[in-house]
Amino acid sequence: MPDPSAVAVFADLHEEGRELDALVGELTVPDWARPTPAPGWSLAHQIAHLHWTDRAALLALTDATAFAGLVEEAVKAPDTFVDAGAEEGAALAPAELLARWRAGRAALDEAIAEASPGAKFPWYGPPMKAASMASARLMETWAHGQDVADALGVRRVPTDRLRHVARIGVRARDYAYAVRRLAAPAEQFRIELTAPGPTGSAEVWAYGPEDATQRVTGPALDFCLLVTQRAHRADLALTADGPDAGRWLDIAQAFAGPAGPGRAPGTSR
Repeated sequence: MPDPSAVAVFADLHEEGRELDALVGELTVPDWARPTPAPGWSLAHQIAHLHWTDRAALLALTDATAFAGLVEEAVKAPDTFVDAGAEEGAALAPAELLARWRAGRAALDEAIAEASPGAKFPWYGPPMKAASMASARLMETWAHGQDVADALGVRRVPTDRLRHVARIGVRARDYAYAVRRLAAPAEQFRIELTAPGPTGSAEVWAYGPEDATQRVTGPALDFCLLVTQRAHRADLALTADGPDAGRWLDIAQAFAGPAGPGRAPGTSR
């Protein structure tokens, strides 16, 4: 029997894709060329990138040999393979790109649901179980969905699906240091994030030891925007207690790969 928590992740991934689909599904052809906050990327590039990565995840779950071929391509062109994949999809007619993205999402949803719960599948980083794969896809769908929303001038309503993004951001703390060739602090941090909900909601998502001296507090939405580099720290209501916690907020990232430049102050939301 599938783990109920994993089934919930799968459902959340499906819903995150559906919500983004509602933003782009009725766009006119010229709208797809709108620039987004990612330099050189239009709305079409954003959806093309998600489709490209969904396809990679599908192959990781269903065809390890084919996925190994994708890894070889990435090794040959580590600085350009992501942009190249987005460029290829963005060159399609918008209707064709939208249809392919929708079909790819449906196929990935099915493959994730049918995957053996205990099996680990290859990825560009460490192998992952299906539930972790779903969480990672949700995080990226949400992050690129923010780029789309910003380009369209839409303010999205945050949901409790952000708990998956927040959890990845917390767990990736040491990776943020490693990718910059910095030593991570030995002490674990305490992170307390106010969950999305009605004004006055007392729900807090907490991570790390309660007695930690290095602490981060603030809205979960702001933390998720920070770790996906969709907003500059100066524009967010996050508080760091302790120098190590403060340094982490300057470099935090939830995604694999090189550290990006992020957004400039005053350009977010």
